[in-house]
Amino acid sequence: MDIVVIVVYMLGMIGIGLWGRSRAKSESDFLVAGRRLGPFLYSGTLAAVVLGGASTIGGVGLGYTHGISGMWLVFAIGIGICVLSLLFAGRIQKLRVYTVPQMLDLRYGRGSALLSGTIMMFYALFLAVTSTVAYGTVFSVLFDIDRIPAILLGGSVVIIYSILGGMWSITLTDFVQFLIMTVGIFFILLPIVISKAGGWSGMQAALPPEFFSLTAIGGGTILTYFVIYGFGLLIGQDIWQRVFTSRSPGVARWGGLTSGLYCLAFGVAGAMIGMATKVIIPNLEVADDAFAQVVGGTLPPALAGLVLAAALAAIMSTSSGTLIAAATVANKDVVAALFKRHAAAEKSSHDEIRGNRLYILAFGILMLGLACLIQDVVGALTIAYDLLVGGLLVAIIGGLVWKRGTIVGAMASMIAGGVVTIGTMLVVRDIFANEPIYYGLGSALVVYIAVSLLTKPTDPEILTAWTKRISGKDQSIEGDPETNRTS
Repeated sequence: MDIVVIVVYMLGMIGIGLWGRSRAKSESDFLVAGRRLGPFLYSGTLAAVVLGGASTIGGVGLGYTHGISGMWLVFAIGIGICVLSLLFAGRIQKLRVYTVPQMLDLRYGRGSALLSGTIMMFYALFLAVTSTVAYGTVFSVLFDIDRIPAILLGGSVVIIYSILGGMWSITLTDFVQFLIMTVGIFFILLPIVISKAGGWSGMQAALPPEFFSLTAIGGGTILTYFVIYGFGLLIGQDIWQRVFTSRSPGVARWGGLTSGLYCLAFGVAGAMIGMATKVIIPNLEVADDAFAQVVGGTLPPALAGLVLAAALAAIMSTSSGTLIAAATVANKDVVAALFKRHAAAEKSSHDEIRGNRLYILAFGILMLGLACLIQDVVGALTIAYDLLVGGLLVAIIGGLVWKRGTIVGAMASMIAGGVVTIGTMLVVRDIFANEPIYYGLGSALVVYIAVSLLTKPTDPEILTAWTKRISGKDQSIEGDPETNRTS
């Protein structure tokens, strides 16, 4: 019965992808769902893309090990979405670009897309790879097949529905996945496992006092979660590409806030499920096995299948969102910068969509290949987030809040932050250490301010175009910043 539920779920995702294909009639439809999502669809799909394997399987595992303080990883994600939505999403939505590097080109002038796009592309690709490994593990256990065939099975489903309709397919599948996540986690698994653990009073009697402390996981760990994941959520292409799908600044702001609050509740639910699992199955060797073990050991087959589908929904929605993010940045920024091309007005919508489909297919194949080879998933994810935050955070946020920032300062900041972050990892020989991200961010900030003040201010024409776009006064042109300035 579990397998039947999962097979129906996967076929349903492909079916929704086919439906989304009929709605993707232009490049804007394919990459940003036509920029017309309302609050209901927008908030659900944003929550789906940010809540992946780390938030479900990992969040339950942290609750199993640390108690209620295991919520902080997902809490950091939720706070990051709330801050992005309240402070920046309204302005980001008005830019009408497709990628974060295009925003940097619009703000500073051409020249930064290749460097920023390369960093962003690898971040999104490795996020997609880690998600692929995660749902491959679930498929391996569920279907009793080897790891590599399981990865190819799950990854093929994601690639198929992503290629069919682009962001429309991903939006529709993500919203269904959001509903499955909500029902599976909040309305099925959480109440059942707490009941089987004897309720809250039974958990208090069975677990040590530190399991009910909000800081048991450690202040340094909590701070690191906020620096890496909270800041990472402010600037990731996968997140910004969702902001671009909203139909208005108000939807981006308040729909995003709703998603952030949902993530906070999800973090608490995951930690509580982990705590209840510690009571029910106290001696697991691997904490991340807690989710699968408690589902298989406490739920009847049909409900177990639905909850497993909820976990897969969380992971696959992140995979599809980051896959299209990596492909979009590669197409619009990296390849465009390498071959010094920008959007061609004479291209037909069919040609644009076909080109984007080919990029998704290529990156999907690369995603599957890396997922079959990679062993240290958490390590790869940590490197991706450290490089993203250390290399790009200062230049992106600085461009949004400080007019004196220059392209030379932004480029120097990216190089300094990226080099110091990776260099510190090599020196301390521990990719999980806190020092790399702190030193990377600190050096990026110092270099950005110093170099910007020492170099010529940004061209007034560029700042004028930027001000018009971010104020919403220029809504006629999409995508390429150069086209906007010269038209």
